[in-house]
Amino acid sequence: MIRTATADDLPALTAIYNHYVATSLATFDTEPFTDRSEWFSHYVQSPYWLLVADLDGVVAGYASSSPHRPKAGYRTSVETSVYLDPSATGQGLGRQLYDALLTLVDAAGVHRSLAGIALPNDPSVALHQAVGFTPVGVFTEVGTKFGQYVDVAWYERPAP
Repeated sequence: MIRTATADDLPALTAIYNHYVATSLATFDTEPFTDRSEWFSHYVQSPYWLLVADLDGVVAGYASSSPHRPKAGYRTSVETSVYLDPSATGQGLGRQLYDALLTLVDAAGVHRSLAGIALPNDPSVALHQAVGFTPVGVFTEVGTKFGQYVDVAWYERPAP
């Protein structure tokens, strides 16, 4: 079941994200979080949503739409992301989460959805392309993690 996240989901959401902080280039955060309540508070109004995949009461992943930049001129664009519990990958949950999220984003009149993907990440590239994102460019060596420089590919999805 895909549903809107609640404050009760914060421990599971934090655990999922912290897995990627510790093991992956999917985020450039380098220290695990103990409290993500400030992050959670950003998802209170359209077009910013935080959806979870709930499998029999267990949060298996989440997708979000966030402000792309804080300036008012960017208000018609959102940045999207999806994170899955490592045990839930390869089951189509990322696609289900993104389908639900993008339905909400489209209904809110968002003009562009954007996504940054640290490279290499073939599964994320495939997911984004499957839901209508197209590549627009690569920032080379824009981030660093685990002692290496990392390229980030940017993708966009226009409103239908």
